[in-house]
Amino acid sequence: MIKKIALAFCTMLLLAGCSSSVGKHGAGHSQAAAFEKEAGSKIFFSYDSSSLSHEAQQTLMRQAKWLKEHPAISMVIEGHCDERGTREYNIALGERRAHAVKGFLAHHGVDSKRIETISYGKERPEVIGDNEAAWSKNRRGVTALK
Repeated sequence: MIKKIALAFCTMLLLAGCSSSVGKHGAGHSQAAAFEKEAGSKIFFSYDSSSLSHEAQQTLMRQAKWLKEHPAISMVIEGHCDERGTREYNIALGERRAHAVKGFLAHHGVDSKRIETISYGKERPEVIGDNEAAWSKNRRGVTALK
């Protein structure tokens, strides 16, 4: 009996580990790849800011265009920060960044009901380092397809 349970558990683990062409938040891999190639999924922020730079706005315009052409796809906007500041401060700043992206996309025709936001603050750095080169890569907004 124990062998059967162990075999069933191992089978479930094996199946759970299999790749299924689903992206990080659920969108198909080919859709996520097309979105990344055509629009880009990341924008970057200045230190202690949630204002959208001209370059960020250009990326978000491409995102809005792509997302309007694919109305069945939903997304999660992730707000990220660099390591400086308290956890609480960075969670709030990441939230402002995510909402800035959501507001821009909604203003440019993407249905806000398709957009969720989450702040990771400084908890998920893209680059490890204690310098401006690393910090500038971690101050970001990421549009992840669902």
